Amino acid sequence: MRFERIHFMPGEEGVYYDAYVADPTPGFVRPALLVIPGGGYGGVCSDREGEPIALAFMARGFNAFVLHYTVGRKKVFPAQLIEASLAAAHIRHGAGEYGIDPGQLFAVGFSAGGHLAGSLGILWDHPAAAGALAEAGATPGENRPDGIMLVYPVVTGIGEIANSGTIRNLWATDNPTEEQCRAVSLELHVTGESSPAFLVHTSNDGMVDVRNSLVLAEAYRCAGVLFEMHIYPDAPHGVALGNEITAFGRAEWNDPAIAGWVGHAAEWAKSVKK
Repeated sequence: MRFERIHFMPGEEGVYYDAYVADPTPGFVRPALLVIPGGGYGGVCSDREGEPIALAFMARGFNAFVLHYTVGRKKVFPAQLIEASLAAAHIRHGAGEYGIDPGQLFAVGFSAGGHLAGSLGILWDHPAAAGALAEAGATPGENRPDGIMLVYPVVTGIGEIANSGTIRNLWATDNPTEEQCRAVSLELHVTGESSPAFLVHTSNDGMVDVRNSLVLAEAYRCAGVLFEMHIYPDAPHGVALGNEITAFGRAEWNDPAIAGWVGHAAEWAKSVKK
C-alpha cells in the first residue's frame, strides 16, 4: 500500500487529502472513495472518521482519499464545497496514478462531513464550484460523485431538526439569515441530477436528528433519484464504523449490527449504474 499527502490547492496548506492506494492487482481496477470526516465544520475528526474509514473500505476493494477541509469559521460556504469539488476532480485526473476507475468515484461523509459529501452530490453544479473547476482546468461535472454515502448527516438548516451549530460554523456567524440557512439545506436542492445516495442514521441520534436523513430521503423520492437507507434503532451520534476500532472504549459505539453498514455501502456502490 502507498500513502501520500496531496496538497491540491496551491497556497492552502490546511486543505489536502491523504491518499491510501493499494498495490496494483492485475485485471482489477478499484473504485475511488473520497472520505469526508465530520466535526461540525469546527474541526476534522479524522482519527475516527478518516483513516479507519479509508482502511475499512480498502479491504472491500476501494482506494480511499481522506479530505481535510477548511473549518473553524476561517471561510464561509461555498468554500468547503469548492475544496471538495477540486479534490474530486484532482482524484479523477490522477486515475492512472491511483489505479482507480474515474467513472466510479464515491464520497462518504459523517455528520458535518455528511453535509459536505451531500453538498458535493447535490450542489455539484453550484456556480462557485463550476468557476473553481474551470480555473483549475477541470470540466463541469468532474466534481460530481457517482454516489454519496451519508452517515448520520447534517442535512437541513431550517426548522426544529436543524443542527444549528454546524450551520453557524459553516456561515461563520451566530446568526445566519434564513436565506443562508435555506441555501445549505440539501433537501431543498435535490434534482434528478443529484448523485444516488446511501443513508445511514440511528433513530435516537441525540445530536443530529434522524429526520435529517428522512427529509433527504423524501426529497430523493420526489426527484426520482435512487437511494438506499438504513436506520438503526439505538446508538448515539458518532458511531463511525460501529466496531471496536472506532469505539474508543465506548460500548455504545460498538454494535455488530450497525457495523454492517460498511459492507452494505460497498455492495450498494457496485449496484450504482454509471
